Amino acid sequence: MSSYNSEYAVEVNSITKVFRRLSSHTTLKKAFIDLITFNRNKQVKMLKFTALKDVNFNIKRGETFGIIGPNGAGKSTLLKILCGIMRPTSGKVAINGSLSALLELGTGFHPELTGRENILINGLILGLSKKEIVSKYDEIIEFSGIKDFIDEPIKTYSSGMAVRLSFSVAVNVNPDILILDEVLAVGDAEFQTKSKKRIEEYINSGKTVLLVSHDKTAILNYCTEALLLYKGTVLTKGKTEDVVDRYEEVESVS
Repeated sequence: MSSYNSEYAVEVNSITKVFRRLSSHTTLKKAFIDLITFNRNKQVKMLKFTALKDVNFNIKRGETFGIIGPNGAGKSTLLKILCGIMRPTSGKVAINGSLSALLELGTGFHPELTGRENILINGLILGLSKKEIVSKYDEIIEFSGIKDFIDEPIKTYSSGMAVRLSFSVAVNVNPDILILDEVLAVGDAEFQTKSKKRIEEYINSGKTVLLVSHDKTAILNYCTEALLLYKGTVLTKGKTEDVVDRYEEVESVS
């Protein structure tokens, strides 16, 4: 994911993602038996599902950009491609800068390692040096509010504690680009207030933010531009108000 246009933080050009799965008439057991018995006369029937089709958009540096759409629109698939977790079937993506993403809060941790050890590992994955991560330990731990448990294994944490630590790592490593997937309502009321304040500080600092949410109010409050994803295609993109209006039209006929 190398840079090829310095004007943009994120560039998505003609992304298509096709998944293949066994047909309902072909079981995994049957396909395996045909394989090991060299039964080449029987072809395994595969079905294709297009999760994304010819998706195009750019996010300018310093912009807060929103992606909205109903369940099944392809939002999660798109985010995984942007984060390098998944490859597109065709098309290109460029991420121009360091990136931190909160896709499924708390799932990026190793359960046997302590909170402190997981901070180090996540920081290294995000491209920071060990020295840089250690210098941020206090800030990350203080923000998470789980200082008393930071040296305990993640497997002993409640889901809420893991969420708080995951969010704290993502927003405190100071990436160029921050991707937030339905994370504006994490933790209790106090932590939500603190989280929203930190996100606002991050936006005001001129960094690039991609916010994915079903919350139309959040998209309207934070984003200057937005995109409506529907059944794997870009239905519309442009000014946030116009995109949200179009989304409401889609909701009313769904």
